[in-house]
Amino acid sequence: MTTHPPLPTIRPLLDPAPEYAKWQSEEPVRRVTIWGDNSPWLVTGHEDARTVLADPRFSADANHPKFPHTRPGAPPQAPGLFHQMDPPDHTRLRRMLIPDFTFRRIEQMEGAIRRICDDLLDAMTDGGATEADLVASYALPLPTLAICELLGVPYEDHGFFREKSNALTSVAGDPAEAMAARMALYGYLRALIERRTQDPADDLVSRLATERVATGEATLDEATGMVSLLLLAGHETTANMFPLAVIALLRNPAQLDALRADDSLWPGAVEELLRHLTVIHSGIRRVATEDVELSGVRIGAGEGVVVALQAANRDPSLYSTPDALDVHRDAAGHLAFGHGLHQCLGQSLARAELRLGLSTLFRRLPSLRMTAPEESLALSASTVHGVRALPVAWR
Repeated sequence: MTTHPPLPTIRPLLDPAPEYAKWQSEEPVRRVTIWGDNSPWLVTGHEDARTVLADPRFSADANHPKFPHTRPGAPPQAPGLFHQMDPPDHTRLRRMLIPDFTFRRIEQMEGAIRRICDDLLDAMTDGGATEADLVASYALPLPTLAICELLGVPYEDHGFFREKSNALTSVAGDPAEAMAARMALYGYLRALIERRTQDPADDLVSRLATERVATGEATLDEATGMVSLLLLAGHETTANMFPLAVIALLRNPAQLDALRADDSLWPGAVEELLRHLTVIHSGIRRVATEDVELSGVRIGAGEGVVVALQAANRDPSLYSTPDALDVHRDAAGHLAFGHGLHQCLGQSLARAELRLGLSTLFRRLPSLRMTAPEESLALSASTVHGVRALPVAWR
């Protein structure tokens, strides 16, 4: 029986696991073992990654019997989770949400995001405080408040959402616990959608309830799944990305000084941070629906594929000195938000949160510093890479 190396499960704080660069150089499409005898193909090159993510012969359908789930015993795919569906269902459901995530709509939210940033920093520094856990005080509540405002979900329930999110995204959790967390979250959101049907407000949940569910364009189960996906994805990724971005900039004081001197660099810096850090580190999963050749390797119909975004975003064929953080770099083409039909719907919101959140933080707390060594920081056990806490202080 042929054995294949395991997919790396532990990575350094800001960099991909070292195996990825080695495999990208030697064997950019290769077999790995993710659990048991499940051995999908791992794709590490940028061009191959783009191909897999855009080619309809690679299915995102998580109900496919050969789909390479992150853990055994994954529950059946719930209605409404369009990120793990193929057209036409993916197209039908995603289209319902596009008006709430256009660049113009997110631009209109920037005032609210700035207010959230300032309110959180006011609370952090209240009474002359000079230290805090940046994750609990700023990095987590910032995207959570923003997505709750857009959706119309009460922020006071964020502790409940966080608990269920941890259970659903843990790579080492009990499948039964994940299912229980899903059912609890779905029960809450289903009740919220039903209330908004009778008493709508100016928010996404109300529009989904009155314009889609009430008209029969979407079922209540589908709407529940869509809101669940937006709620979890809308805070989990940015909340994990944010503290890593802070660490990366504190590690590179000359880069941070350049940003402080020129605000116009922030949009490009956010793209570079997204490329450099790539927090979706468990891979985007697909399954081939027919035989496909990729870099001279034949991937058979029914075989799983894992796209290593963190490796693709450090591909030296596209980026010079790819392991370096360079806020002056043109990071166009990075795959931090995926590619193709399933490219992240909320990417404009995430960019705005990172740009406004980071620039406000370093403007208001110019002496910000870490108070714990990097090696002491506990990493998340999630499919999204991050740290559980980031102790900081300022003068």
